[in-house]
Parts: sequence; structure tokens; C-alpha cells
Amino acid sequence: MPTGLKSTSSPIQVSASVTETAANTLTSEQIELNLNPLDNEVFVVTQINLDVDAPDSLGATSTAVTATLSSTSRTSVGSIADQNVLGAAAREIICNAGMTPDGGIPFDREDPTMTALSEDYIGIIATSNCFLNIVGTANGNVKQCRVRLFGYRAQAQASVYAALVQSEVLSA
Repeated sequence: MPTGLKSTSSPIQVSASVTETAANTLTSEQIELNLNPLDNEVFVVTQINLDVDAPDSLGATSTAVTATLSSTSRTSVGSIADQNVLGAAAREIICNAGMTPDGGIPFDREDPTMTALSEDYIGIIATSNCFLNIVGTANGNVKQCRVRLFGYRAQAQASVYAALVQSEVLSA
């Protein structure tokens, strides 16, 4: 258990999905966690499972679908290099001019999916919501991402809660 936090629930799962509003358009879906700020309640994330649609297979064209789960709203899909991104997943089909029109090499990536054995959690969400973001690249169709978020509710000490909220808001 992280210092300054006291668990107030059993492990819970939250599921959500997001669909692009148009092909290759950044789209975000707000996920309500219904935390109680009067009790300094936070959500401790222990595992994330992002399920991203496959990109379109187009002749001689590289395509991709990228999704992230972030603690604040974003103007780009982002990556795990960004402070407010808790997890990311991508599926790509890489083509080059020398390949046949129906060929390509597919790649999948998802990180992180769960905490390392030496860690207690992936991240802590201190505000009442998080965001599932998706964007496609060079696809002809809209794409979708589904997420299952694992974690538990906890009550933070006042100073810890204030620091977590400030850090989260400033990372936007």
C-alpha cells in the first residue's frame, strides 16, 4: 500500500470504450470514476488492458491505430512518455514501396499492462475521471478501443491528496 493511502474498497474493474468520430480523428471518452473529493478519495490503478482495433490493410500504405488512457484530457493521443498517460497501446501495419499491394508487416504494442512485482500500482487518479483516447493513421474506416481498468479506491491523507490533485491538474 502506498504511503499516505488507506484502501476503502476491494479490487474493482471499470470498463469503457471509445470510437473515432471520423477516420483518423483524435477522439476521447471521459470515464467517470465517481470519487468523493470530500473524503480525499483516489483511484489506485493496478492494471490496464487496452484492446485496440486492427488498422486497415491498404495497398502500399502504412496504417496504425494508437490509444492511451490518461488521467486528464489531452489534445493529442500521447504516449507513456507523457506524465498524465497511464497506459498506451498501438497496432500498426508497416508497408514499403517494394512490398506487394496486399502485403505488410503487422506490429502490436501495449505498455504497461500491469505493475511490476516490485511496484504497488501503475498510477493514482486523484480527480473523478480519466480519459480513453484513440487516433488512427491512414485508415479508411473509424476505429475503436476498449479498456478494462483494474484498481481500488483509497482515502488519501490531506497533504497527499492535495499534492496528487495538483500534480494531476498541472500535468494536463
